[in-house]
Amino acid sequence: MLMTTFPTVAERTLAAANTLGAWLAQNDFVGKPTPVRADVVILAGNAVIPTIDAACALAAAQQTPLLISGGVGHSTTFLYSAIARHPRYNVVRTTGRGEAAILADIARQFWQIEAKQILIEDKSTNCGENARFSIDMLMSQGVKPKTVMVVQDPTMQRRTMATFARISQQCHDAPHWLSWPGFTPQLANTAEGLAFQPPQRGLWSVERYLSLLLGEVPRLRDDANGYGPNGRDFIVHVDFPQEVEAAWQVLRADSTLTAALGSRAL
Repeated sequence: MLMTTFPTVAERTLAAANTLGAWLAQNDFVGKPTPVRADVVILAGNAVIPTIDAACALAAAQQTPLLISGGVGHSTTFLYSAIARHPRYNVVRTTGRGEAAILADIARQFWQIEAKQILIEDKSTNCGENARFSIDMLMSQGVKPKTVMVVQDPTMQRRTMATFARISQQCHDAPHWLSWPGFTPQLANTAEGLAFQPPQRGLWSVERYLSLLLGEVPRLRDDANGYGPNGRDFIVHVDFPQEVEAAWQVLRADSTLTAALGSRAL
């Protein structure tokens, strides 16, 4: 998640990236000042500091149980790097530890969330296991919430919600899942190149963010190669709005963007 200069892109491509990014960062509270109250907040392990902060702030303010889900997966090293670069969180031990343990330390030490308020699910290694193991933990602890706020890396928010919906199809009294990414990323062309606006600490590099956007669309498809019921059956069917489909096609057709991504280490 090292912030490096990325070249500016055509305005049409920029608008497409922001359209796709906003859609993937599914926010059930657009236009509202703060999310409504939920019985439980689930923070799925990720390396985006503003999202982590948002989940902790919500749980702290509402004194809501905070279930943190995440073991050691293929993206855990990004969390290690983000913590190491943070001016306050860099005192938290990371190496060899699961994501949930690290995030629980942040919740306790920096957001004053009591240990008894935190549930730690530290076995999951991917999005599907985040959902399955989190639901299992709620059931095993006898927690029966009516509403649950799910907070995840904005690029994975929509897929995470579709995964929770798919897993909970097997539950007779599943809660109502509420989606909140904490913030919605926006890119802008600047004098220094393509950058997030407003700037925030603890985000992806621009190239990694764009790569994640492009990689999410095939996963969300309900076809033989996707994660939907007609593919791997990891998620419920996801409808693609016309403007999102158009944005995807614009990004795929931009040879300058794909060449820039292909030439950089992600």
